[in-house]
Amino acid sequence: MKHLTKFIEKNSSGKKVLGLFILTNVVYTFMLTVTIPKTMEFSNGMKLLDMMPTGYNLNYVNELFTSLGENGRLTYLTNQIPVDMIYPLLFGLSYGLLLGYFLKKLNKLNSQYMYLCLIPIIAGIADYLENIGIIIMLKSYPDLIEISVKTTSLFSLIKSISTTAFFVILIIVLTILGLKTINKTNN
Repeated sequence: MKHLTKFIEKNSSGKKVLGLFILTNVVYTFMLTVTIPKTMEFSNGMKLLDMMPTGYNLNYVNELFTSLGENGRLTYLTNQIPVDMIYPLLFGLSYGLLLGYFLKKLNKLNSQYMYLCLIPIIAGIADYLENIGIIIMLKSYPDLIEISVKTTSLFSLIKSISTTAFFVILIIVLTILGLKTINKTNN
């Protein structure tokens, strides 16, 4: 706990957090506006595995990869996945420090609440494991193995649950901080 607190305290200055936040969201916007649409041009309207928060099964992956065709699978592997190998690190670091920054403002960083800063890191790790699973499936297609699909789908689910949990926690922390600020100005 000491090392994590020290790391967050050292790196959660407003400028660092803002810079990382902007960089993270530039990469995310690039994925949403360039690499994902470019890959989805081949999918006949089917969602990419990265964009399925509740997971998927072997039939869906087979249908998606068939629909993508060789060019679509190659685009997924060489365009979307490389950018998505940068994003999880940025997400985990940026949002972990962002939450740390706000916890520091509430004087709660040196408490058990500091562990909440690990949630975006868990999401980032799950995203990496999801990406590795997608790479393995893309490279092994059409010989997909159900356990590979189930494992990758589980990481997609963990990613979406931890990401959702993080944003709910962030909203709660920001609400508490906002109320505390309003109370200070009213007194």
